[in-house]
Amino acid sequence: MALSLLLAGVDEVGRGPLAGPVVAAAVILDPARPIAGLADSKTLSAARRQALATQIRTEALAWALGRAEVEEIDRLDILQASLLAMQRAVAALTLAPARILVDGKHRPPGLPQAEPVIGGDATVPAISAASIIAKVARDAELDALDAVHPGYGLARHKGYPTAEHLAALARLGPSACHRRSFGPVRRLLGGAG
Repeated sequence: MALSLLLAGVDEVGRGPLAGPVVAAAVILDPARPIAGLADSKTLSAARRQALATQIRTEALAWALGRAEVEEIDRLDILQASLLAMQRAVAALTLAPARILVDGKHRPPGLPQAEPVIGGDATVPAISAASIIAKVARDAELDALDAVHPGYGLARHKGYPTAEHLAALARLGPSACHRRSFGPVRRLLGGAG
């Protein structure tokens, strides 16, 4: 395939949670090997996501992850940290895409060739693939964080502000993996609402 035709899809996972990193993925699919069943990762079962992630990692021309840590999220804000994670994912690709389609309405800094696509995770196969890879990777990280920070239920809710998570935060206080700039955590630390 000519390098001038390489298209990367990019998406992130983890903007809404109160804990853990934001993880992005960039995927360059092989047009000669279409992958059936690609969709927005949030609409797929965990088992289907896992199976598709394995297939994507095996059959894509290239894929890579990027991330922004809790400290970066708190310093930059979640939007800028998400865009930074996306930029890092593209930079980590082993092939340089000629075109980049990014889920959402924002273009990551340093990627002038990127085109935002609102709802792209449901309509653009390469973005769907990135969504799946990012979600599977982040979910695995939250499973691991659950063992390091027991009592919060991170493996179940993946850091999202569920009633269980909020109750655990109130009972245990924030852990090192919690985002201090997010309202529920900031309030527990004595900050304004």
